[in-house]
Amino acid sequence: MANVVVIGAQWGDEGKGKITDLLSNSADVVVRYQGGVNAGHTVVVGEQTFKLHLIPSGILYPETQCIIGSGTVIDPKVLIEELDQLKGLNVSTDNLMISETAHVTMPYHRIIDQAAEQKRGTHKIGTTKRGIGPTYADKSERNGIRIGDLMDLEEFHEHLTRVTAQKNVILEKLYELPPLDAEEIFEEYKAYAERLRPHVVDSSLTLDKAVQAHLNILFEGAQGTLLDLDHGTYPYVTSSNPVAGGACIGAGIGPTMIDRVIGVAKAYTTRVGEGPFPTELHEEMGEQLGSRGAEFGTTTGRQRRCGWFDAVIGRYAVRINGLDCLAITKLDVLDEMDEIKVCVAYEVDGESCHDLPTSAIKFGRCKPVYRTLPGWKTSTEECRTLEDLPKEALDYLKFLAELMDVPIAIVSLGASRDQTIIVEDPIHGPKRALLHADGTPAEAGGFVEV
Repeated sequence: MANVVVIGAQWGDEGKGKITDLLSNSADVVVRYQGGVNAGHTVVVGEQTFKLHLIPSGILYPETQCIIGSGTVIDPKVLIEELDQLKGLNVSTDNLMISETAHVTMPYHRIIDQAAEQKRGTHKIGTTKRGIGPTYADKSERNGIRIGDLMDLEEFHEHLTRVTAQKNVILEKLYELPPLDAEEIFEEYKAYAERLRPHVVDSSLTLDKAVQAHLNILFEGAQGTLLDLDHGTYPYVTSSNPVAGGACIGAGIGPTMIDRVIGVAKAYTTRVGEGPFPTELHEEMGEQLGSRGAEFGTTTGRQRRCGWFDAVIGRYAVRINGLDCLAITKLDVLDEMDEIKVCVAYEVDGESCHDLPTSAIKFGRCKPVYRTLPGWKTSTEECRTLEDLPKEALDYLKFLAELMDVPIAIVSLGASRDQTIIVEDPIHGPKRALLHADGTPAEAGGFVEV
């Protein structure tokens, strides 16, 4: 039995959906523990592509229980659309459970999110405008509506009427927008409540029973480490805690229940929205990465900013999350590069900096210090073992493992499930890795104990 957390080790969009889908094959329960419909996971199975926003990636395995935890915020309309989409693709959602303590995104949350972002002007954050921040804000202000509240229509109606009156003052006075009709919202959400009612559970109790039964549990984060509300590049962050520690709070379990943490990182770096990005590439090279990597957001369709791999934020992700191992994705995107750069440190104000600054202003002044490695100029898409990889590609992976002092367990070489080198199954596999952190040669069969 192993309880494993999967987190993004960069600014999100690292390919966590595929990695979670792969690991779900060994999991009995998959839990989404934070974020909302601002997240997007794309999973490719054969000829089918699944775009998930709230439902855990494990839903594609019919025997796997999937839980949307209390740390998430749920837009019922989007969730129901996702349920209908999966049904249309012949995917059963009978095993989906929704925490009764998860908060609900309401219409006024979306409107305020859009209006606030517009009002920020040049100081905009880059929010998805899906109402996530305002939902979490109401949660913190003890003014939110939870899934359990929807199940009690009388209580929901009373709460909704009171909150809508408050929000209408903000809409009219601050943003000069028309007020909302609480009765219209009630009728809409009453229908959502009845549709979701069969899935609603006490998720913490459900998880405790799974732990007592010694089931394998996979905890799935949204976004990435550098977007964490407390530990990301604030203020250009999300409104929740994608880091590994957030899994305990968002799922409702104790920290002693977590056995391993796997971080997912691209072989290069991307970022969506505003904020500093030291290794960002512009013009031809950035466009090449974006084009080959299909770097467009699953949720918003926004084009992602692209840059070289940043080992400074990689080391930070290892430290903040306590990573046991890494999954490196989209290695194949680098196949055509003559040479590949890796940021090993920053230069800021004339001094060398090897650790991520906590100040966004100082971070914005950081200039990357690069090491240049040779490219391999050949396709890796058909590689299925490390031995299949070109020497330069293997050397590149070893270099990343050495810089971050953590072994690499999985290498992804395309969007499909089968385009993967699984060095170690973090759930069932022994604690060993083909790519030792210090880059030493692999032993018999390529394995090195760690």
